[in-house]
Amino acid sequence: MKEFMLIFINGEGTKDFSPDEMQQNMQKWFGWMAALKDKGIYKYGEPLTPGGKTVKGKEPVVTDGPFAESKEVVGGFIIVKVADIDAAAELAKDCPDLPYGGTVQVREVLKY
Repeated sequence: MKEFMLIFINGEGTKDFSPDEMQQNMQKWFGWMAALKDKGIYKYGEPLTPGGKTVKGKEPVVTDGPFAESKEVVGGFIIVKVADIDAAAELAKDCPDLPYGGTVQVREVLKY
């Protein structure tokens, strides 16, 4: 078994949710996370705040950010432990934000 990070990138479709719609979507997330935990493949994960700092350059400069389009902001991540990247990608297909334009990046966690 290998570890994979599922990186959730916001879609445009959730930004205009009413409070009730937001609650319903959160319930879908809680259900999906519970199912992954029940299967014993969920290791860890957290949502991320929209703001932060960006550090870049040969002589590092720290700026406020990220200031990407809202549809490009990383909203959170989870780590799952499955056989291969295809299995991880299959899990990602059930992400509750996909119907609203969300994206899931699937990346193997490299162990040194």
